[in-house]
Amino acid sequence: MNDSVSPLRIVFFGTPDFAEAALRALENSQHEVVGVVTAPDKRAGRGHKITTSAVKDAAMELGLPMAQPDRLKSPGFISQLNRWNADVFCVVAFRMLPEVVWGLPSLGTVNVHGSILPDFRGAAPIQHAVAAGASRSGVTSFFITQEIDTGSVLLQRGCEIAPEDTAGDLYVKLMHEGAGLMVDTMDALAVGAIQGIAQDQLLTGQERPAPKLFRQDGRIDWRKDRQAVHDFIRGMHPFPGAWSTLNGATFKIHATSLSEQPTSVPDLAAGQCHTGADGWWVGTGDAPLLLKTAQLAGKPAMAAEDILRGYRYPVDQLGSMGF
Repeated sequence: MNDSVSPLRIVFFGTPDFAEAALRALENSQHEVVGVVTAPDKRAGRGHKITTSAVKDAAMELGLPMAQPDRLKSPGFISQLNRWNADVFCVVAFRMLPEVVWGLPSLGTVNVHGSILPDFRGAAPIQHAVAAGASRSGVTSFFITQEIDTGSVLLQRGCEIAPEDTAGDLYVKLMHEGAGLMVDTMDALAVGAIQGIAQDQLLTGQERPAPKLFRQDGRIDWRKDRQAVHDFIRGMHPFPGAWSTLNGATFKIHATSLSEQPTSVPDLAAGQCHTGADGWWVGTGDAPLLLKTAQLAGKPAMAAEDILRGYRYPVDQLGSMGF
């Protein structure tokens, strides 16, 4: 940024490590983070220990003023935002803001989203992109408006998705890309060198939705072709996790391989298993898929061959009727 331009006063909103990277990047920029908003502390685990967000931990380390409101519309929180007197709000991986919040700053409220909007608009863009077998993803900065993820686009950065990347791998890539993009966006706003482009102007008709995912969404449909099943498993890892059933119990699948089917492996119906020295193969809609890493209920994740060594029940079918 040009040294003659006054730095922006920023209030940052975020919670997980994905947001922490952006906060640290902004703190290392020429702009001034005058306040941080993150989720309230919560109790977790069997011991009900209090856990804090990655953004809170970073804000405390950096000595930044902080708020953890239970209610975003509370008068006390709105007063705090007004006292911080920010030029712009920056949002990364935070809950939906009410207009009484995002409408406060003079330059608006900027969000960074983990996709090339308007494609994969929604709460889980990273998982959906990998599960769809996409070869590219990216990050987008945009102005927050009333409807979620629909505001005018400011800047975008593309990112390759490697053939074996999981959603977790892409998450890390986009975390760093998003941090840099937020700083670039603030630099451009500070000098008036950027204007938003309405997402309606970017629509192609090929956009894919990315709704929030729940545990049940990770169930594998073995009737799909093996590439689609393989991509789905990559996209669900590590959350919400791809799963099927084995002898009536939940069976989580962490990794598969598109290795060529050996001649020793017969054609298999959807979900049907073949096990032996050549590995654990599962039938799909077109060709068997090699199982690499999985997890029995109540057990840690293990290599497929290690599971087979200790499993005392038949391994004939995953799921029921291919699902």
